[in-house]
Amino acid sequence: MTSTASMPQEAAKLFDFLHELGIETKTATHPAAFTVEDARALRGQIAGGHTKNLFLKDKKGRLWLVVALEDTPVDLKRLNRRIGSARLSFGKAELLQEVLGVKPGSVTPFALMNDADNRVQVVLDERMMDYEVLNFHPLINTATTSINREDFLRFLRATGHEPLIVDVTTPADDS
Repeated sequence: MTSTASMPQEAAKLFDFLHELGIETKTATHPAAFTVEDARALRGQIAGGHTKNLFLKDKKGRLWLVVALEDTPVDLKRLNRRIGSARLSFGKAELLQEVLGVKPGSVTPFALMNDADNRVQVVLDERMMDYEVLNFHPLINTATTSINREDFLRFLRATGHEPLIVDVTTPADDS
């Protein structure tokens, strides 16, 4: 476990918010991890579901954060049918920073606490929800925070984001 005093201000704000909600987490620090491959190499012995996070924008301008297990294949050309969006593409770094307050490589559902205008719809892959403990960057990519699944859902709802939980690997018309 890491002291929040040694964390950057953004992460300290997150931990303060989690504490206010009565949510306990464990955080391990590590060298910067920008990709799933980086995270796998650095992980060590952190239990639970390890995730990837995709910040997306659809053709109508709606924003999406898709959260799935790190090995889950996500086909952007088909995902829109599953989640009810227009055609999807990756959101630009500037938009990510503006809306969620993080940079590429640090995308995390914890950043939804910065989306006060609720511009982002969060999508959780249902396979991920089989894990009791889930792991995310705490707004920085030099640490991994483990959180209980039910506490994670409580966190999302406390930020005003009701998650859409679906199988992100199967389009709606193929299920």
